[in-house]
Amino acid sequence: MPTRATVKRFVRRQAMRAAYRTDLHRPLDPDLAVYGAYWNRGVACNPAAIHAKARELVPHVRGVWVVSSRHRDRMEPGVPYVIEGSRPYWRAMATATYLVNNSSFPGGFTKRPGQRYLQTHHGTPLKTMGLDQRAYPALAGKTDFGKLLAHVGQWDFSLSANPHSTEVWDRVYPGGYERLDVGYPRNDVHATATAGDIARIRAELGIADGRTALLYAPTHRDYRDRFVPDLDVERLARELGDRYVVLVRAHYFYGRSARVGDTGAGRVVDVTGHPRVEELCLAADALIADYSSLIFDYACLDRPIVVHAPDWAAYRATRGTYFDLLSGRPGDTPGPVTTTPAELADVFRTGEWRSPEATALRAAFRERFCPYDDGRAAERVVRRFFSPAL
Repeated sequence: MPTRATVKRFVRRQAMRAAYRTDLHRPLDPDLAVYGAYWNRGVACNPAAIHAKARELVPHVRGVWVVSSRHRDRMEPGVPYVIEGSRPYWRAMATATYLVNNSSFPGGFTKRPGQRYLQTHHGTPLKTMGLDQRAYPALAGKTDFGKLLAHVGQWDFSLSANPHSTEVWDRVYPGGYERLDVGYPRNDVHATATAGDIARIRAELGIADGRTALLYAPTHRDYRDRFVPDLDVERLARELGDRYVVLVRAHYFYGRSARVGDTGAGRVVDVTGHPRVEELCLAADALIADYSSLIFDYACLDRPIVVHAPDWAAYRATRGTYFDLLSGRPGDTPGPVTTTPAELADVFRTGEWRSPEATALRAAFRERFCPYDDGRAAERVVRRFFSPAL
């Protein structure tokens, strides 16, 4: 027999849906945009950069963010938001002319004629995505591909960071949307940040002058259910010495409970809770990469990248990838590759991480994956997507 709480939630959902159906008959608000990112985790990624630029170029368009109740504490003062599933949320979804998301809006909604939906995505695909996941049983069993295609059918625009992404999106998310091959707005700051901006960010993170900051931000593994780093960051920090500091950021799928450890000597800094990964990239002198899409964003900065991939075979077998990141071929590999902690430490001790060979690999990687990153992607997106409001 259902509990009182279960019945109450059911009744509330039914009431919200009924009110939403009524709101669908209201006129669209030509000056309302709804934004969402990372399944309602707050202001972030491409939608955040687009929102900021829209406030500059189309200031009469009001931006409202969708956030889950458990993440409302992440919202900065003065940023309008609605809680997912609430009455204001359904009213906004029914009447907004502009919808922007890097994942999907919660609860399902009926896209109305006249609404414009921009799917920004949130990374360049190294791992398989969309319909390509059907070939991997561990992924296919968790995915409703009919629902996925219905979601794609709502998109009016699909944002692409590079030609590789466009080719993949076209295949794995088939639909009648318009491509926006203009780059990722979230990466604009990598081209526009000043030396003063970078110094401020490093100071806020406690990185002392003269220290080399290494960013380690491993991605989610589908064959794990918790954060288990493939690198002993404390040991690496001890081996490299006081000239280095390692910034560690756990993937958001693991929530705020991930623990990365600390040497107690300031050589390892847990930056999992930092709200802007773009600032962490600006603060870092080099990236220790695995298979995260952050590798493509960081390449925009033209700073050293070291690929540390001890579980590459397992990752490819369970998730699948579009190219061999460890091949050493120009365009596929952005820098030195290591598979053991000793190799990784040696790359930094010997200077291989910033050798001419590493620089050449990075240049080819940037040419392939960062062709549009000139600091003006957000402007291009706003001018096309919000064109009726300009």
